[in-house]
Amino acid sequence: MEEDTGYRIQFSSLCFINEHVGFQGTIKSSPSDFIVIEINEQGQLVNKTINEPVLVSKMLPELNNFAKKPKLDLQNLSFDNRSNQEVNTLAVCSNSDQNHQSDSEKKDTIDDRTSKHEEEKADVVSSFLDEKTNESLNQFACDIKEKWNSKTESILPFPEFSLGRIRDKNQRASLHSAIRQKFPFLITVGKNSEIVVKPNLEYKELCHLVSEEEALDFFKYLDAKKENSKFTFKPDINKDHRKAVHHFLNKKFGSLVETKSFPEQNYNASNPNTVITVRFRGKKHKRGKRSLVECQEGRITHTAFTLRKENLEMFEAVGFLAIKLGVIPSDFSYAGLKDKKAITYQAMVVRKVTPERLKNTEKEIEKKRMNVFNIRSVSDSLRLGQLKGNHFDIVIRNLKNKVNDSANLRERIWEAIENVKTKGFVNYYGPQRFGKGRKVHTDQIGLALLKSEMVKAVKLFLTPEDLEDPVNRAKKFFLQTEDAKGTLSLMPEFKVRERALLEALHRFGLTEEGCIQAWFSFPHSMRIFYIHAYSSKIWNEAVSYRLETYGSEVVEGDLICLDEDIDEYFPNSKVHLVTKEEEAASTYAIHQVVLPVLGYNIQYPKNKVGQWYREILSRDGLQTCRFKVPALKLNVPGCYRQILKHPHNLSYQLMGNLDTDGRMQGFHIDEATVSLLISFDLDASCYATVCLREIMKHDI
Repeated sequence: MEEDTGYRIQFSSLCFINEHVGFQGTIKSSPSDFIVIEINEQGQLVNKTINEPVLVSKMLPELNNFAKKPKLDLQNLSFDNRSNQEVNTLAVCSNSDQNHQSDSEKKDTIDDRTSKHEEEKADVVSSFLDEKTNESLNQFACDIKEKWNSKTESILPFPEFSLGRIRDKNQRASLHSAIRQKFPFLITVGKNSEIVVKPNLEYKELCHLVSEEEALDFFKYLDAKKENSKFTFKPDINKDHRKAVHHFLNKKFGSLVETKSFPEQNYNASNPNTVITVRFRGKKHKRGKRSLVECQEGRITHTAFTLRKENLEMFEAVGFLAIKLGVIPSDFSYAGLKDKKAITYQAMVVRKVTPERLKNTEKEIEKKRMNVFNIRSVSDSLRLGQLKGNHFDIVIRNLKNKVNDSANLRERIWEAIENVKTKGFVNYYGPQRFGKGRKVHTDQIGLALLKSEMVKAVKLFLTPEDLEDPVNRAKKFFLQTEDAKGTLSLMPEFKVRERALLEALHRFGLTEEGCIQAWFSFPHSMRIFYIHAYSSKIWNEAVSYRLETYGSEVVEGDLICLDEDIDEYFPNSKVHLVTKEEEAASTYAIHQVVLPVLGYNIQYPKNKVGQWYREILSRDGLQTCRFKVPALKLNVPGCYRQILKHPHNLSYQLMGNLDTDGRMQGFHIDEATVSLLISFDLDASCYATVCLREIMKHDI
């Protein structure tokens, strides 16, 4: 593939708004030189300790604390779905003993391991059926098991058994569930008010892949429909076998559950077992009234915390936490992405994990240069953009004048900082949004996804750099062989995203459909990140063209936002098109001008900039693009972004220069290089590297 160094060159060519000379220096010499602290919506720094202990009382109350109807509610019986527990089933028919028992023995024989709740479920069946029908049902169940266990199984269709008509709707619902819990190898079908019992052929098919014990437990779990629960199959070292189990479960129950493979809890090199975990897909609640039980039981546990990470990519951090907590990356929510080569603090929320459980992982995750604190229960997830901004403490080292500039360095620094404090900086998306690769950038992957070129997008994602390290060797092997399984064996464990994609490709194949499934191994926020990267690149180029064409004047056809306090996500009704009369009267200032970030619900400027947008979309083959990718469930409405921003609370200090007595200020005598410590706050979605670029007039 032809090397693409283009975007770094393009970023260098983006224009500035200030005219000072600037200076040179180095940022991010070490992660501790670049500290990022999120500012929440209340204006508080998230690294400050919250004096709120982790309380069990903050967790959801048990359902037993609420008044219940006299009738037995099967859906609310406790159900432990851990696969390492013994199976608690009604021993109506023995799988190993082919000797017939009398009907009364079959009805009364209960496995010693049966729990109290299981007995309650069994009693429900007999409480709704007369003695003869109940005995006939037990006999029917035994006949089905005997046919399945027989080596001379009949090729004739299996019979059905009717329980007759049951008029009461609630009784029918309870009986449906009770039979499926008592006999997981049977299914029930409603015909008007009649209940018909049939063999569960999917149970039989699953028994060819896993033990009957696991199949019994799985179908009991499936029928219980206990929200926020999960089921784990026994550890399995065979990847091909796990693939077959995944395929079966996704094919038969994909609309109801999702499956993931995780290393076993006591995973190590000598015990490389992996387990398949199943859980119910999240429900999209319809608006309307819900019962008290639904409001309490249907609420998913959410645990908030502050994440401190050092020199770690955020998606990698989330992937590691997901493995340790036994959830998936999409269970984590956050307000914004943070730099890799830095020490960052940010608020996060994880679903389906209690505060106590998260607290128990603290020591493990410290080994990965992460810490979690301010752990507490909350009522909901975070959403992207749910922050006021970020605070930055940055050290710029190796300060020096630009080439052929003989002016006083201190004066150059003062001039640059004061200019940006007064006039602001061009609000470009930072280069880190597009990745640090020289061959492929995230915006190229986003363009391929917008054009529904799924295979191309996958290959772009797995394109190696010209480096000899394990990750790039694995990527090179994939592009040469298209062997996902072989690449998995080469890809380091810490590359969570790459491994997730490769596992899906191994399961579904390198076809258009297979690649669609592979992209679904990423959470929604990560899939749409690539499309946003493409939109961000176009916005950067658009604002540079706008400033080069019209400068700091507000002209006819510009878009402005009348609200002073805005974020990127405001409706078209708040966007105003500048008229010729308003241009002549200088009604608006440049800081009010906004430009659209691509999407299906934005309007373009009605001047040369609008024409530029149309030409760029045509160049990239998107002239008819609706900015929706249905196959990946991605919709991009677009938004508006101010072209200029200002830093807040800016302060700075020169360090390392000699004082009047010849002593060092802030550094040891052998560290005589002058450095600049600069601190400031930026609004959400603004980039410190872009602000520094404007100050220094030097690409970061």
